[in-house]
Amino acid sequence: MILKNRVGAFVDKWTGKGDEKSDTQLFWLDFLEMVLGIANATDMIDFERSVKSAKSTSFIDAYIKDSKVLIEQKSLNINLEHKFKQSDGQELTPYEQAKRYDDNLGKSDKADFIIVCNFQEFHIHDMNFPHAEPLVVRLEDLPEKTNIFSFIKDPNINKIIEEEEISKKAGVRIGELYDLLLRQYDDEDQEQSLHSLNILCVRLVFLFYAEDAGVFPEKDMFSNYLNSFAVDDLRDALLKLFAVLDTPEEQRDRYLNQKLKNFPYVNGGLFADKSIIIPYLSQEIKDLIVNRCGLEINWAKISPTIFGGVFESTLNPATRRSGGMHYTSVENIHKLIDPLFLNDLHAEFSDISKTHKNQRQRLLEFQDKLASLTFFDPACGSGNFLTESYLSLRKLENKVIRLLYPNIEHNRQLNFHDETSPIKVSLSQFYGIEINDFAVSVAHTALWISEAQMQAETKKIMDMELDILPLKNFHNLHEGNSLQIRWDDVVPKDSLSFIIGNPPFVGARIMSKDQKQDLLNVFGNQWKNAGNLDYVCAWYKKACDYIQDTNIKCAFVSTNSICQGELVPTLWKPLFEQGLHIDFAYRSFRWGNDTDNEAKVHCVIVAFSSCESQKEKIIFDNGEKIIAKNINPYLIDAETIFIESRTKPICKVNEMGIGNKPIDDGNYLFTEEEMRDFVKQEPLSEKYFKKWYGAQEFINNTPRYCLWLGDCSPRELREMPHCLKRVQNVREYRLASVSEGTRKIADKPTRFHVENMPNCDYLLVPKVSSAEREYVPIGYMSKETIASDLVFVIPNASLYDFGVLTSSLHMAWMRLVAGRLEMRYRYSKNIVYNNFPWPQADAEQRAKIEATAQGILDARKEWQDSSLADLYDQTTMPANLRKAHKANDEQVLKAYGLSKDLTEAQLTSHLMQLYKSLTSAG
Repeated sequence: MILKNRVGAFVDKWTGKGDEKSDTQLFWLDFLEMVLGIANATDMIDFERSVKSAKSTSFIDAYIKDSKVLIEQKSLNINLEHKFKQSDGQELTPYEQAKRYDDNLGKSDKADFIIVCNFQEFHIHDMNFPHAEPLVVRLEDLPEKTNIFSFIKDPNINKIIEEEEISKKAGVRIGELYDLLLRQYDDEDQEQSLHSLNILCVRLVFLFYAEDAGVFPEKDMFSNYLNSFAVDDLRDALLKLFAVLDTPEEQRDRYLNQKLKNFPYVNGGLFADKSIIIPYLSQEIKDLIVNRCGLEINWAKISPTIFGGVFESTLNPATRRSGGMHYTSVENIHKLIDPLFLNDLHAEFSDISKTHKNQRQRLLEFQDKLASLTFFDPACGSGNFLTESYLSLRKLENKVIRLLYPNIEHNRQLNFHDETSPIKVSLSQFYGIEINDFAVSVAHTALWISEAQMQAETKKIMDMELDILPLKNFHNLHEGNSLQIRWDDVVPKDSLSFIIGNPPFVGARIMSKDQKQDLLNVFGNQWKNAGNLDYVCAWYKKACDYIQDTNIKCAFVSTNSICQGELVPTLWKPLFEQGLHIDFAYRSFRWGNDTDNEAKVHCVIVAFSSCESQKEKIIFDNGEKIIAKNINPYLIDAETIFIESRTKPICKVNEMGIGNKPIDDGNYLFTEEEMRDFVKQEPLSEKYFKKWYGAQEFINNTPRYCLWLGDCSPRELREMPHCLKRVQNVREYRLASVSEGTRKIADKPTRFHVENMPNCDYLLVPKVSSAEREYVPIGYMSKETIASDLVFVIPNASLYDFGVLTSSLHMAWMRLVAGRLEMRYRYSKNIVYNNFPWPQADAEQRAKIEATAQGILDARKEWQDSSLADLYDQTTMPANLRKAHKANDEQVLKAYGLSKDLTEAQLTSHLMQLYKSLTSAG
C-alpha cells in the first residue's frame, strides 16, 4: 500500500476511538507499521517497561529504545494539559508524569523525545528543550505531517539535518575561498595553477576539520597559528606548516619553532606534494580562512558524504555539465546501499545481538565479515557513495564493539596496537575511479574525515585513546577514464563484493566526441545501435563483462531513460543474454542533491548480478515495496519481454503516420499576426493559408499558419510575388544544404519533404507531452488543418479508437515503453502505437467505449475557453472531464477483462503478456 494510503487508513481506523488500557499497544503498533512503514514493529517498542524510583516501581506505557522515545498514552478526549492525581497523591500533567519516569531512567536510556497522546492529538516534547511548548499534531493532520515523526524511525534525523546545514554552509565558504584564491594566481587558467589551488583547498579543509574534531592537540590550533602572522608572512607560514605536517616528529629540526613543533605528523600523502604553488594571500583571504571558514563553522559536525559533493561544486559549472557529474543526498545513497547490502547486515547483527549462545564468537566472526567486504565505484566523483558506505559499515561495527567491550573500566586497561585494534573495517576496502583530479582529492579527504569521525565514536564507546594520526596511505582511488581503464587493474574481481555508484548522466545526442568514442569502444562493432545509447550505458556493459562468473552484486543510479523506449532492447537484451538479471530496482523518482543548484531529473536505481540468488526480488515504486517474481528491464514484475520497433501495427487497426515536415527554413510558417500582415500585402494568398498544429500548438490551442502552395498553379504563383519570393528562398535553402536528400527536393520547392494531409478528419497524437499529466491530450482535427512532424496522425479514426487510445490503460503502456525527451513523454509510432495490444472487444463493448469516448469530447466542449493544457493539468482539470475519463477507463478495462482495482504495474504486466501472445502467434 502506498504511504499516503497507509496513513489515511490509520487515521480512518482510529478516528473517534481509543482506550488507554485496551488500545495503547495496538494503536502504537499500527502507528509504527502503517504511518512510519516499520516492519516487525514489535521488535523495537517495549510496552509497560518498569522504572524504579526510591519509593515504588512504575510502568511506562511505551518506550522505543533505539530512538529513545518515551510515550505516555491517555484515553480519547482526555485533556493533555490538565493535572491528574497520581498514586502518591501528587497532581501532574501527562507530560510531567512522563518526565518523572524519564528522571528515574538510567543515563544511557534517558529520552530524547517524550510523546504524550490521547488518540486524537500527539504532543511532542524535544528533551533538548524540556521546558519549551510541545509540537502538537492532530490525528486528522497526520497524512500531511508524517515526516515530523521521522525521528522515531531514524534517531539520527536531527543530527542529519544539522549536518546538512553545516555542510552546505561549509561548501559555500570553500567556494568563496576558491574564487578568491584563484584570482591571486598570475596564470589562473594554467593547469599547474588549478592543480595547486585544488590541493590547497583540500589541505585547508582537512585542517579546519582537524582543529575542530580534536585531531590536533589544541583547540583552534590552526586558526590561532595563522592569526599569529601578518598578512605578508602568511604564505610562508602555510608552506612551513605543510612541510611540518608531512614530517614525522623524530625527523624534524630539533630547534623548530614551538608553534610548529606542537602540530602532529599527518602523513597519508595529503601534504606530500612539494610542487604545489601557493600565491600571495590577502587580508580578505586571511579573514575568510581564519574567521568565516575556521572559527564560524564547526567542521567536526559536517557530513563528509554531503560536504564532498558540495566541495566538488566549486568546480566550474560548465566542467560539471560536460562531464555529466552529479552528486547525491545521503537519503538517495541509502536507497541504493540499504537493499544492496546494509539491510542484510543490520538484520544479521540484530539476530546476533538477541542471542546469548556463542554471542562473542558470532560477533567476532560478523566483524571479520564486515572487514572482508570490498566496494568499488567506477565513477566515484567526490566519493560520496564510498564515503557513506564506509560510514555505514563503521557505525555497524561500532555497535559490534559496544557489545564486545561492555566493561568501560576494563577497556581503559587494554593496550591496542594497529594489528590488535578493536577496529577492523578500513578504508582499504573501498576502491574508485574518477576522471577529475580535484574530485579524487576531495574523495580522499572525505574518506579521511569519515575515518576520523568514526574513530572518535569508537573512542567514546571504549572510553580510551585511539589515535587517528598519522593518516593511513591508501591508493585505492584511481584518477583516470573509467571506460578506458581495465577495472581488474584497479581491483581484482575475485576480491570484490559490490559495485556501486552514480555514473555520468549524458544523453546519446549531447555527448562529446570523446565520450561517444569511449562508449562505442566499450560496446564494440557488433553491438546493434550502440550509438543511440546514453553514456551511462557503457558502465552497465563494463560491469556486466567484469562480473561474469562471480558473486559480485552491482547497483547504479541512472536516468530513467535506460529503462524506457527503444533503449531497452538495445541495451538490455544482449546483457540478459549474457546472463545478467535484476535483483531489485527503484522505479522512476525525482532526483535531488544537497546544493541549491539541485539536479531536476528523474532517475531509477537498478541492482543486477550474474550469479544466482535466493533473495527475494524487490521493486520500490512511489513509496510502495513490491515483492516480485521477476524484474524485467522496464522495471515491472513481469516476464522479461522486449518491446522492439516495428513498422506496422501488431493488431488490425488504422495505421499511424507522422505529420508534415516542410524543410523550408521557416518561410512557410507564420504566427497569426504575421499571416495577417502577409495577406494585406498579398491578398491572393489568403486561400492558401491553413492552420498548422504541432504538439505545442495543439495542446495550448495556439495554432500557427502554414502557407501551403503545393496545389498552387504556376500561373497563380507568378501572380503573387511575395509568395514567389518565399518559394525561391526555400529552393535556395535546400540547394545549399549539406544533405543530399535535401538538395534533391530543391526542384519542387512548393512541396514538403514529408507530406501527410488526410482527405478526412483525423486523430492527432502529440509526440511530446508533459510527464505531469495523467493523460496525454489527443483529439480530432479537421482535414482543413495541417499537422506538423511533431505530432502523429491517424486518418479515419473512430470513436472507439479514440476511447482506447485516450484510456488510462494505453497511457500506462505509453509510460512503460515510450522514451523521454528530458522529463517529458516522447510518444513513438513504432514502439508505443504499433506494439500496443488492442482489446478483443465485441460489438456491445465497442459501443460502450464509443459512448464514453463521446462523453470525453462532450465534457471538453463545455470548456471551450480553455486549452487542452488547461483541461489536462492535474490541478485545474474540470470534475466533469475527469469523471468522463474515469468512465471511459472503466469500459476499456472491461473490454480487456481487467479490474479497475489493479495497479498500473499489474496492468502493464498483463499488456506485456498479450504482446507476447500476439508476437508468438505471428
